[in-house]
Amino acid sequence: MDALIHLFVGLHIVGIAALLGGFLTQMKAMGRGTARFVPAMLHGAVTMLVTGVALVGLNEAQGHHLDNIKIGVKLALLIVILGLVYVKRDDEKVDKSLFGLVGLLTTVNIFIAVLWT
Repeated sequence: MDALIHLFVGLHIVGIAALLGGFLTQMKAMGRGTARFVPAMLHGAVTMLVTGVALVGLNEAQGHHLDNIKIGVKLALLIVILGLVYVKRDDEKVDKSLFGLVGLLTTVNIFIAVLWT
């Protein structure tokens, strides 16, 4: 079971890399006001959601103690990110502030995962 948990942690990291990487590739375009949500961002957010839910279930099945408040905060941030990216995925241009908000929330989600112990 531990190997499966590690597999899902790796896939969770791949998801966050796709989301943040998609954001970072559009930073120059954001400066010009032509940034858009690329498919990698949507796929990364969905991957994070699916693997995160799987990780919670696998850890609960193992009897590990989970910080439900931390998981709830991370889930709430991810739902906001996923909602924004999904709704605006077909727009040719996304407002700078909205695009920046997704990058900020993604970064906050990373720091919550790493620093909240």
